[in-house]
Amino acid sequence: MTAALATAHAASPEEPVLLRSDADGVATLTLNRPQARNALSMALMGALQEQLDAIRADPSVRVVILEGAGPAFCAGHDLKEMRADPSREATEAVFRTCARLMLSLTRLPQPVIARVHGIATAAGCQLVATCDLAVCAETARFATPGVQIGLFCSTPMVALSRAVSRKAALEMLLVGEPIDAAEALRIGLVNRVVPEAELDAAAGALAARIAGKARRVLAIGKEAFGRQIEMGLEDAYGYTAEVMTRNMMMADAQEGIDAFLGKRPPRWEP
Repeated sequence: MTAALATAHAASPEEPVLLRSDADGVATLTLNRPQARNALSMALMGALQEQLDAIRADPSVRVVILEGAGPAFCAGHDLKEMRADPSREATEAVFRTCARLMLSLTRLPQPVIARVHGIATAAGCQLVATCDLAVCAETARFATPGVQIGLFCSTPMVALSRAVSRKAALEMLLVGEPIDAAEALRIGLVNRVVPEAELDAAAGALAARIAGKARRVLAIGKEAFGRQIEMGLEDAYGYTAEVMTRNMMMADAQEGIDAFLGKRPPRWEP
């Protein structure tokens, strides 16, 4: 596997806050602040935004895996950093940067899979809810605990309320206590729960299954899913009918149908 370090926002040359490795159409982004449970500092959010912008323009990447180094996936915002400068301007900058990051994940043409171990709390839980898919270890825990420290998880609520049912989201937000992996699966926050020893293999296998599909078709499908789910029923059907018509005109659709009829593997455009 060829690895590249996302060093532009590193705390030091030896310790980049984000790692990137690419193999077989899959880009893996690793949050690399293990001593801080991968808390989302401004530097880490900036590095992640930079890599998402680069991946958006990289036709070799078909799928992204987002993971955390060390004992946790992500513990949310860096509260120590925020308390070091509690001004309104600095606080606005944190949440504005985070909002842009979450929108970039949502609007990225490539599907994003969260590979979760340890804890995913507050903005870390928001990351999981924002990713298109999530695979977690049996030992993973999820929480939106802001209510317990007087800071309601209002921005994590945006992603969470769109990923799980209304009542499940509100219970997490109002109670603020962790839920386990089985409960996360039951409410739809994650797609798969596996033993921790099998987490890498499970996330990799899911990414490989997606990476084998046509790149442009994945992009058109992800965009259409996000747009239609916010529409009324009649508007959604009108919009997706136009999307499918446009999709049908693409070379990949014609190749895929011909391959299916000819009982042969498709040859997707690069």
